[in-house]
Amino acid sequence: MTVRTMAGGINEGSVPAYYREVYEAVRCRTDERVQVEVFQRLLQRSDLSKALLVQIAEHVDCTDGFLSKLSLYKALALIALAQQGKQPSPKLLENCIQELPKPQLGEPKDLSALRMQPAEDDPLTLSQTLDHLIARDLVQVELIPEKKGLFLKHVEYQVTSQRYKMSVYRRYSDFDVFHEVLLQRFAYRMVPALPPKRMLKGVLTSISEREFIEGRRRGLDRFINLVARHPFFSEDELVKTFLTFSGSDVQTKLRDTYKKTGDEFMTNRVATLAKEYLPADIQAQFSTSRELIRSIHCSFNKLRDRAEKMAERSKENATDLLLFGRELSALGSDPTSLPPLASSQSTWGTLRQSLKSLSVEFAVLSDKAAQQGRREEDDVVEKLSLFLDLLQSYRDLCERHEKGVLHEHHRALHKYGVMKRQMMSATAQPREQASVEQLESRIVQQENAIQTMELRNYFSLFCLHQETQLIFAYLPITSHILGSFVNSQVQGHREMGQVWNELQPKLGCLFSGNNGLKPFI
Repeated sequence: MTVRTMAGGINEGSVPAYYREVYEAVRCRTDERVQVEVFQRLLQRSDLSKALLVQIAEHVDCTDGFLSKLSLYKALALIALAQQGKQPSPKLLENCIQELPKPQLGEPKDLSALRMQPAEDDPLTLSQTLDHLIARDLVQVELIPEKKGLFLKHVEYQVTSQRYKMSVYRRYSDFDVFHEVLLQRFAYRMVPALPPKRMLKGVLTSISEREFIEGRRRGLDRFINLVARHPFFSEDELVKTFLTFSGSDVQTKLRDTYKKTGDEFMTNRVATLAKEYLPADIQAQFSTSRELIRSIHCSFNKLRDRAEKMAERSKENATDLLLFGRELSALGSDPTSLPPLASSQSTWGTLRQSLKSLSVEFAVLSDKAAQQGRREEDDVVEKLSLFLDLLQSYRDLCERHEKGVLHEHHRALHKYGVMKRQMMSATAQPREQASVEQLESRIVQQENAIQTMELRNYFSLFCLHQETQLIFAYLPITSHILGSFVNSQVQGHREMGQVWNELQPKLGCLFSGNNGLKPFI
């Protein structure tokens, strides 16, 4: 085959078959060009000096990071000439009147490994930060003051989504159905648990019904915010329906929405390919992460317990300060006259009048302490509880993986082994053909079921890997919690200190001007 020059290049119709085979091996699968990165790898296989490789690259045209087919052919010819000991140049190529030389690059079928597909994001990796997650939505769950219903009263909530800029009204039973279908659709994801619907036995004796209802509202608020900020839940039709549907029967709407889509395994584009994306040591990574998250969960539980006690002490301090002020007021309001035996030098009468007025300051101190307790509860305890709800949902997910998909897979394999032994026994002993065929059909069905379970098992691991990343994306919430804790203490001590400082001068008459600073014992 001879060379025909075309604008100083190569005529496509005159190239050897080897050139065409190399092109087919390295070209993009989405268009007819060759990526520069692939071409650079191809050059490395020529075993030429770096200086020669630079010269060849300089003589090859590329546009936007790609080579055309004819540019690749030209490069192959220059590589071959350089391998023959000649100086690679377009002029030398134009003067070549013989068949284009064959470069030594190996078998074309082996060159396909050099090919680079257009870059795609790794579907296994979640590039999420805490700020990104929080920015997805902010949902507020507020209690409607009046209970609904003619006979059986029920509590209703106003659910307001910042993302959808609208409010809907939901009962606890609506949350319950939403949780149910969400768990069916996303069985391999972290679905937070709901707070209990009713007070457990014995709880009523320790907290009031009002406190229980408020605690449940807080729990529902945490639940819906974790769901609305989840990378996969937040984009699902189920969540949008719950946050926006204003019809009369949201529960039926939610169930119908789920029926149209099915579970995530049926709709996720990588579900059946999950094994290909998993690292070889996925089980070891999972075990290590699970143990670390278990330890984190334990520590955050202790932190929440301490924070709750501090908030409770602030509330108790508020009560004590209020009662302290009331006792001072009662002491100062005592109308009983001083007995004659009291010294004429006694200042108790004057002091008693001063004590009466101090109850106002102690009421202010009590109010400041109560505000401090609410800040600690809202800003610290609630943030800790939110993260703990997420951590608990991760532990629940791990249990579902082991007791659900993994356990069912092992059971299916055991059943398959029993059926295979039955088949061997049937073929060894004369039996009716119909029974043997029936057993063969059951084995085929079981093989299909096992294959599906294996795919689901790998997808479950795939999701677990992503949910683990989500836990670590949430971990910086620790700095938010610490910031809230410190700010609440600074604000609380500053406000309390201001009231105490204002109170001190008013005690002058009680301590003859020394304000109680001079020891008297």
